[in-house]
Amino acid sequence: MQLIVLGLNHKTVPVEVRERFAISADNIQQGLHHLEDYEGISETVVLSTCNRSEIYAVVDDAEENFSSVKEFFFALSGCHDAKDEYFYYYTDKKCIEHLFSVASSLDSLIVGEGQILSQVKKAYAIAREADATNTILNTLFHRAITTGKRVRTETRIAFNAVSVSYAAVQLALKIFGTLENSSALIYGAGQMAELTARNLIGKGIKKIYVANRHFDKAQILAEQFNGQAVGFREAMRKANDVDIVVTSTGAPHYVVKPWETQLFMSRRQNKPLVIIDIAVPRDVDPDVAEIKGVELYNIDDLEAVVEDNIKEREYEAFQAQKIIDEEVTSILERFQYLSCQPIMARLSNKAERIRRREVKRAMTKLPNINESEYRAIRHMSQMIVRKLLREPMTILNKSAGTADEKYYIDAITKLFKLEVLKESDN
Repeated sequence: MQLIVLGLNHKTVPVEVRERFAISADNIQQGLHHLEDYEGISETVVLSTCNRSEIYAVVDDAEENFSSVKEFFFALSGCHDAKDEYFYYYTDKKCIEHLFSVASSLDSLIVGEGQILSQVKKAYAIAREADATNTILNTLFHRAITTGKRVRTETRIAFNAVSVSYAAVQLALKIFGTLENSSALIYGAGQMAELTARNLIGKGIKKIYVANRHFDKAQILAEQFNGQAVGFREAMRKANDVDIVVTSTGAPHYVVKPWETQLFMSRRQNKPLVIIDIAVPRDVDPDVAEIKGVELYNIDDLEAVVEDNIKEREYEAFQAQKIIDEEVTSILERFQYLSCQPIMARLSNKAERIRRREVKRAMTKLPNINESEYRAIRHMSQMIVRKLLREPMTILNKSAGTADEKYYIDAITKLFKLEVLKESDN
């Protein structure tokens, strides 16, 4: 068994590639129920955010099963047009290090941002609910989540941490100089949209419009900031006075198109408009950038803000890396024994079934035994089993992760006939 991760992120490919491999929650849930169709994959968790799409898996052999994992990735995303250089592929220790860095936000576009840990939790919960995880990934993701929490509580990496939405507002501020005389239209009503609205208000924005496919959600968000909800399809007709448009929907297609933007700009007599698209897949058709008076930015254009963030957090990132290294060492020690746990569990379970069966048989021949005597017999039988298994269990445990591991597993399997659990052992 080996641990692997196959993925791509903001460091390896631009947003126009990432959006092609974005995986919806529905596709993840459906795909996990067909895991048995992919040879060699026994456990998996799928993580897909605006900046990454990754598959963590337990496979029989990393080299032999690479094609299965890649095929699964393509099936989930619905995209097969990929170059090898798009992806990273880490195994075992490197896979663990990568996941812990992701959960700790060290691998994020915005170092220290808080959303990634909840996204890792959600990805794991979906996989667990679909019965796509077992001992190895359960152990790994519990520890990854714990590591992420440790980094956030034991360092100041999240102190005054910026987010993607904050970076978008900083970009707008850099362009306009001040936002006090500006109005903004926000597409979306989720967490990212709310953070964007909050950051805009904090920078003195005059008025906020909110557009969402579910109008009631747009109203709820708009009311929080004394803004105005507008219909999704008519947003750019209703919000004639906006200077900034920020999009952060989960739509699988463009929601801001060239023709409606051109009409919007004509009504405004080409008064400058800044559009910041922080969604993946993108919300804004790239052709919108060709319209006179429009400045279009996407999530990859937040680099200047991100660079400032990285400089501010270099020391905290160093402290966070020390925690990650400590947790990686700890879990590797634990994983060292996981390879022998299945055979140890089978041996223990078989011995326990035999013990219970023989105690039950003995009780039929001792009808007048009292409760105290029964407990003494039961305890004696437990101690006999425990002492008989102590040596083989100790040897197995010591062999884990060594050259002798397979020899002892095979020996125990044959000596105790653990290849097949017969009905007579039940």
